[in-house]
Amino acid sequence: MLTLAQLEQAIRESWSADLSEDPEDWSPENPARGQCDITSLVVHDFVGGEVVAAGVFLDGERVESHMWNRLSSGVEIDLTREQFRRGETVGEPVARLRPDTFEPTHPRYHRYETYLVLAERVRDRLGLGESR
Repeated sequence: MLTLAQLEQAIRESWSADLSEDPEDWSPENPARGQCDITSLVVHDFVGGEVVAAGVFLDGERVESHMWNRLSSGVEIDLTREQFRRGETVGEPVARLRPDTFEPTHPRYHRYETYLVLAERVRDRLGLGESR
């Protein structure tokens, strides 16, 4: 049986600059940078629950969005919160519906394609073969 610790390790070992939404800010010292959206989808694949999102604020100004997971028990899993190292604060989360499919015309389709790469890397690290 897969543990959350095994899933977390496989995800963390799969992150890289080529998957980051912010590749210019990504570094081996901050590997979670720009990985939250795709990481939340991979976690959702394995444990279900909800994908939640919130604004990220720096000096009172919204600077970006952040995504993570909330299980049906209410426990939150946020593997990428550590990416915020400049004093950012994360606002109140709102549950997001996960679409069954993403159309190539969707403005964030490129992130869906990146999610597919991360999902494959994680499944390979876990010895599970092809993703759903």
